[in-house]
Formats: sequence, structure tokens, C-alpha cells
Amino acid sequence: MDHIETLTRYTANFIDELSKNGVTDAVISPGSRSTPLAYMLAEHKMIKEWVILDERSAAFFALGLAKKTKRPVVIVCTSGTAAANYFPAIVEAYYSRVPLIVLTADRPHELRDVGAPQAIEQMKLYGDYVKWFHEMALPEASPKMLYYARSKAARASHIANQGNAGPVHLNFPFREPLLPNLSIDDLWGNQYTQSTAPMMEGSKLIDESQVSQLLKKLQGRERGMIVCGPQTEERLAEAITELAAAWKIPVLADPLSQIRAGTHNKDMVIEGYDAFLRNEEIREQLKPDFIIRFGAMPVSKAYLFYVQQHADTLQIVVDNNIGFREPAGNQTEFVFSDPVQFCEILTDRVDGSQKHEYWTTMWLDKNRIVKKQLTIGIEANITEGEAVRGLLDVIPNESVLYIGNSMAVRDLDTFFMTTSKKVSVLANRGANGIDGMISSAVGAAATNSPVTLVLGDLSFYHDMNGLLAAKHYNLNLTILLINNNGGGIFSFLPQASDKKHFEALFGTPVDIDFKQAILMYGGKYMQPATEEELKKALDESYQHQGLSVVETRTSREANMKWHQEKWAAIQQEILESEE
Repeated sequence: MDHIETLTRYTANFIDELSKNGVTDAVISPGSRSTPLAYMLAEHKMIKEWVILDERSAAFFALGLAKKTKRPVVIVCTSGTAAANYFPAIVEAYYSRVPLIVLTADRPHELRDVGAPQAIEQMKLYGDYVKWFHEMALPEASPKMLYYARSKAARASHIANQGNAGPVHLNFPFREPLLPNLSIDDLWGNQYTQSTAPMMEGSKLIDESQVSQLLKKLQGRERGMIVCGPQTEERLAEAITELAAAWKIPVLADPLSQIRAGTHNKDMVIEGYDAFLRNEEIREQLKPDFIIRFGAMPVSKAYLFYVQQHADTLQIVVDNNIGFREPAGNQTEFVFSDPVQFCEILTDRVDGSQKHEYWTTMWLDKNRIVKKQLTIGIEANITEGEAVRGLLDVIPNESVLYIGNSMAVRDLDTFFMTTSKKVSVLANRGANGIDGMISSAVGAAATNSPVTLVLGDLSFYHDMNGLLAAKHYNLNLTILLINNNGGGIFSFLPQASDKKHFEALFGTPVDIDFKQAILMYGGKYMQPATEEELKKALDESYQHQGLSVVETRTSREANMKWHQEKWAAIQQEILESEE
């Protein structure tokens, strides 16, 4: 068997096994050394290939696609700095628990560390940010080595999804020539080797003795609450809200919890807590006896202050698998169990001891004041909060809202009121960076789901080349671009008082006419001036095939003042109502 046939069979068996283990999508960035992998992925009938020129954008595209589908997505690149450009998205995937299978092509061993072109050290390139690394053997086509190739593909697919999902990395050394022969008999290897045995993993379940132990700790603690931070388990919303209804305790629902939207019961859901927990006096009034938290730490900084102020409160964090997401530094008990099953068991074990109607009423009354204050008043010139508020009025049912970091996610936290619409909310809250946001949302749109991306001008600038994939594949994506000409979130921080250095170091205006870039990528552009005009523009964008960008121009200073006035009015009404 010659080199070309060996290369072809080895690579084909690896790719075929990925497919048999559930991989349906691969994101490929062009390059020479990765030719065998790219060819086989493009040739396989069960795998959809997406060609993204820039590796940084490609990796974030795959991240968004994997986040939406909850399946591992393959990314493939050539050797050298191409692989290094994957790094930001791999870091985000690791911390946000998104499964990626990273396949990097490499020079063979004799061309490493000898000054060969496009050769860098790719062994364990991503360090501890991948769950597993493996240097693949040089291609061979014996039955044993074809089974080896398949076993590594199966293992990569399994580990990417195992426990807390995340990225895995396999490095492929290839010798030239690199062009495979797609015409050989039995290309995918069924006559040469069998697929590997399936790998299965059960859920972690809490047993009866552990339930009794937990309930004993909660005995006599009446002022309880449930908190749900960022998470993507679709079944959890109903399970948590049923538990809250049975125990008659409030649920503080993060905007990324998947609880604020949907058809489940929301009678105990508190979505306005960020606005009133900013006040220390109110935080003290609401001292809890216990907190049961699901998902990651909520976005709200006010909630962080709340739990830090009550560090002696019994806090229980429920997570599917081992992970220690408790940045407040409080003493915390961890329960590693299927959270849906956990809720169902506790719902069935309600005995009345957890009920404290006055406690729950306090939260619900404050929440009503927040909702009233945030839904009244229309400014002559649209504010950032109004832009998010207007979007939530018109966003389609059965759609995806991809939210950017910095001010965008915080405005969503403030203005995202409960709704019966089914809106899945996604974000890159692993490392919380502003890079790769457009590419991530375009990746989510590649699932044929209607996607709305909300982000600021700096995030848009960081990832403008992500628009190319939307143009190339004619994907439906609406972008709400909130342009305050700089880093608006810094206006809320102490740095804002330093007039000498603030604008250059933190405000960072880019002074770009984004319309030109949007038209260059074939997008539809609109620039409404009021909240009502914004709603009409968004409605129009949802009827448009392809990319639409709705830009709102806002003032950083006016936005900060408007937010502070809203928060002050809420806190004043709450305190006056309690006198």
C-alpha cells in the first residue's frame, strides 16, 4: 500500500468514526498541511462542512454552533500560528463547558525544531484549557492502526461531552504528499475495521439518605430561596419553578437561566433583583436562611454583594458534575447530581416547614415595583436600556437571543421581564470576553434558528470579519448594535472620575461608520432613533433573508445617568413602601 492510500485510509477512518459518534458539523479553515482532514470532512456525506477563512472567527463560529446544538463540533486548521488563533475560543469553550474537537495539522517530527517554515510547538498547545490532548501517530493503514485511528476519534467525541463538556485537542503530523485519493475502494473502511464499542455514562443521582440529610439541615430555616444562574438545560426551568411553587419560596432567575422565558409557571420568579439589591439597606432586610443555587454564578454584581453581605447563610450549589463555581468565597456545600432529578425529589418531599409566605411576599412586592418602574417612560432619544426593552417586546417566539458581554448582558439582566415566548438565551460567559461575539452568533444561526445578537460597538469592531460567514452562507441573523462610541460599562466604574486618562484608556471611542462595513458584507442596515422606530426596524429585519443590522446611537454619559435615575426611583419606592 503506497503513501497516498495509507494517508487516505487512516484519515478517512478517523473522520468516519467521528460521524458514527454523533459529529454532524466541521468548521474548516484553509491550509495546506490540513489537506487530508479537510478533504475527508468535506467528502463525508453525514458531516456538514463550514469553511471559515480566519481561524479565530472559525473557532468562535464552532463555539456558537456547539452551544446551540449541544453537540461536539470539529474545527480543523493547518500548522503554525493558525492553531494559535483558536486559543481565545478554546478558553471560552473550556470555561463555558462547550464541546469542541480541535484537530490541528502539524509538520512530521523530523521537521520540528529545525527551522522549517510554519512549524511551531503544537504539543499541548492549549495547556490546561482542553480536557484531553493526544498526538496522533503518523498514518499507517494496518487493521490495528485503523482501529487506533477510530478509537481516538471515539474517545475525543466522548470526552468532549463527558461530565462537564469542553474542548479536546488532537494533533496530526502529516508527511507530504498530502492530497488523498478519494476514489479508492471502501473509502470509509468498513471492510478493514469495525467501529469502536460505544461509550456510555449515566447521570449522577442523589439517594434517599442524602436527601434526608439535606432536609435535616434545612429544618427550621424558613427564609429560603432558589437562585438559577447561567445554564442551558432546557428541562431545568420547569423543575425549578415547580420546586419553588411547592416550597413557596422565590426564584432569583438570571437572564441566562432559561427561566425568564417559556411556558412554565413563573409565579415565584424574581427577575428584577439586580435593581433593588444594589441598596445595602434592602439587602440587609432580605437576609436569607438558605440559598440553593443551580447553574453558574449570576451575572448581577448586586447579587454578588448580597451573598457576600450574608456570608454566614447556608448555601448549597447543585451541579451536574464536579466543579467549584463559587466566586464569592463563601462557605458552600456542593451537591453533584442531576439537577432536574434533584428538584423533582425535593418537590415530592415538601412538608410545609420551608413555607414562609411573608418572606416570599417581600420579594414579590419589590419585584412588582421594579417591573413598574422599568416599563414606564419613553425618552426622546433612545437609551441602551430602552433598546433592549424594545427588542424583548418584538423578538420572535421560538428564537435565539445571543447576548454580548459588558453592558449588553447587564441591560438584559435589568430589562428582561418574564414572558411566555420561548426564547433561548445564549452568551459567552465562560471567560466573559468581548471577542468573537459575531462569529459565535453566526454559528448559532447556522442551525437554521432565527438568531438575534445584541452587542456594543467595541464587540462589533473586535469581530467584524465574523460577518463574512453570514454573507457566504446567507444565514438569517439580526444584530442589534448599541453604539455609544466606546466602552460604556467603564462609565459605571470609579475610573470614570479620572478625566485625564479615562477617555483614552477606558472610553476608547472608535469613531467608525459601521454602515459601510455592514453594506460591504451584504447586510441590510437601519438606524432608528426612538424605541418605537427600533421595534419597527427589528420587525422588518425578521422578515429579511440574510444579515440585518439595526444600529442605535446612544450617549455613554446620558445612559449612565438614565440607569442611575431608574435604580434610584426603584429603591426609593421600595423603601417608602416599607415605612
